[in-house]
Amino acid sequence: MIDVYPDGRAFNLYDAMQRLRYREGYDRSVLLLPGKVYPVEITGLVAGNYFGPGHRIRIEVAGSNFPGFERNLQTGGNNYDETRPVVAVNRVHHSTGQVSFVELPTVPR
Repeated sequence: MIDVYPDGRAFNLYDAMQRLRYREGYDRSVLLLPGKVYPVEITGLVAGNYFGPGHRIRIEVAGSNFPGFERNLQTGGNNYDETRPVVAVNRVHHSTGQVSFVELPTVPR
C-alpha cells in the first residue's frame, strides 16, 4: 500500500504477501491453473496514515518481492533448487462478476 502525493512522490506504507500456491492453507501446495481467475484476500494490513487532499492510494501487485520476502521464480518447483525463473503475468480483474476492491477502515476526525 502506497501513499502517492499530488506531485507524484510515492511512499510505501505497508508490504504484505500471499504466496498463492498456499492460498488454501500452508499445510499443502495447490498450484494455479493458467487462465483461471482466483479470489485473493490479503489481510493484516496494519498502517495508520493521513491521506491529505489530492493524495492517492496505490496498491502494487507483483509475483515476487525479493529480498523483502522469499524469492519466487514462478516455476511451481522448490525455491531452494530452482535456477531458471519464469515470467509471471498478474492481472487484477474489475469486470462484472470479477470485482476487485480495497477496503480500508477510516477513523473519524
